[in-house]
Amino acid sequence: MRTRQLGNSDIELTTIGLGAWAIGGSGYAFGWGPQNDTDSIQTIHTALDLGINWVDTAPVYGLGHSEEIVGKAIRGVGERPYISTKCGLVWPADGKKVSHDLSATSVKRECEASLKRLGIEVIDIYNIHWPIPDERIEEAWAAIADLIHAGKVRYGGVSNFSVEQARRVASIHSVTSQQPPYSMLVRDIEHDVLPYCREKKIGVVVYSPMQNGLLTGKMNPERINALPKKDWRRRNQHFQEPELTANLELVYALSLIAEELGRTPAQLAIAWAIAGDGVTSAIVGARRPEQIEENASASDLQLSEATTERIAELLRQRDERLR
Repeated sequence: MRTRQLGNSDIELTTIGLGAWAIGGSGYAFGWGPQNDTDSIQTIHTALDLGINWVDTAPVYGLGHSEEIVGKAIRGVGERPYISTKCGLVWPADGKKVSHDLSATSVKRECEASLKRLGIEVIDIYNIHWPIPDERIEEAWAAIADLIHAGKVRYGGVSNFSVEQARRVASIHSVTSQQPPYSMLVRDIEHDVLPYCREKKIGVVVYSPMQNGLLTGKMNPERINALPKKDWRRRNQHFQEPELTANLELVYALSLIAEELGRTPAQLAIAWAIAGDGVTSAIVGARRPEQIEENASASDLQLSEATTERIAELLRQRDERLR
């Protein structure tokens, strides 16, 4: 599996990392519905067996459950994968409402809790999950710098930051990675974030390259309507009209291209994302071993110029329809 250097770090990430959002289960407003822990652990082990060398999680995924499962899965493995987790979203003991907190005290407390749940001594990449509240991002970043100096974090990253916000925190301590959304349906970062990160030699780890399953070719109106009530995708704009029909028509056209290449639509979507100019790697979520088995091979799929142009034309047609 191909690897790329992550920004200014000495970490070589595989171009696909395993995303552990969905394995947190339904104990969170943005959960994916019920999840079997045995399936989750087997999925992580399968990813490692396939050569994937990093896992992305966050304390808020399942309100700590995702980190706990990742911790159980990596315990005793031959070579521990790199771990990327986050801070800034906290919840009370009753777990009823998640809130944003970027105070230094909270960031350092969250780090200690994540280390304990994961069962590790140092977090490889520690990210501010969301820049909310905006006025406290400098305080949170200074706290992450303290954690780096204390040896509890190796490198700091930011997630969902604008270029302006990234510049503000970079004056305090270097930013190793940006973690933005990026897929055929969400391409905003091509205009500003990617050029900025290329200039500053910041790694870019994109999330949702399959747009939460919509680009896999396995979604249709019936399946979407049958999603569990606690699956957050029921509320997502890409899964609702007027976008849904245009998106499904795009996926059908993409599936024809994928078939010509002897690949699946999901593999095509992932390969397209990691081919982005300046993209280091992509977070690929999975809930069952067979899902990561299918998608891991996208790491080695390199699209020709002709295929890339065909996809670009399909995206232009889709965008035009929605204007």
